Amino acid sequence: MVKRVFDFIVALVALALLSPFLCVFAVLVRIKLGSPVFFRQQRPGFQSKLFYVIKFRTMTDERDVDGRLLPDEARLTSFGKFLRQTSIDELPQLLNVLRGELSLVGPRPLLTQYLGRYSAEQARRHDVKPGITGWAQVNGRNAITWEDKFKLDVWYVDNHSFWLDLKILWMTVQKVFVREGINHPGKATMEEFMGAKSGEP
Repeated sequence: MVKRVFDFIVALVALALLSPFLCVFAVLVRIKLGSPVFFRQQRPGFQSKLFYVIKFRTMTDERDVDGRLLPDEARLTSFGKFLRQTSIDELPQLLNVLRGELSLVGPRPLLTQYLGRYSAEQARRHDVKPGITGWAQVNGRNAITWEDKFKLDVWYVDNHSFWLDLKILWMTVQKVFVREGINHPGKATMEEFMGAKSGEP
């Protein structure tokens, strides 16, 4: 209950203070990347319950001659990279926090197709509410492997506390300024998770 009250108050105050800033970036996204301004995608939340995450879009909808979307590297513009590097694209998720779908801190909500690919241990990341930032994000973000990321997520599930959340929030602010771990090495975005390694429980 303390975590939920804290999340709600911080998200409400942040949205109120940042609303002019968010409006400016919404206009810039519309001009530079087109419509829609927001990227909405279904993600699994607490106990794998599905919800729609809200972010500023960072990629175009460019397609090849057959109508298929081009690779992420081709659709991610310099403006989109800036939004990701500064984490501005994540700010609309404060609306998800207000609605109770996200927490400020928790394992990041990933793609729905990953649900059937987790090991039993990895799936424990859904035993808490997902967050805008998390223990894995301040300990490598997209620069570490999926296996290491999930170990950090499960560690958070077993050790989360109000004080740990405050520590993660402070570390997140620091990481945003230094812009560490934004991309997986050699990739514009994190490579797709294809499943737990053979022999993993």
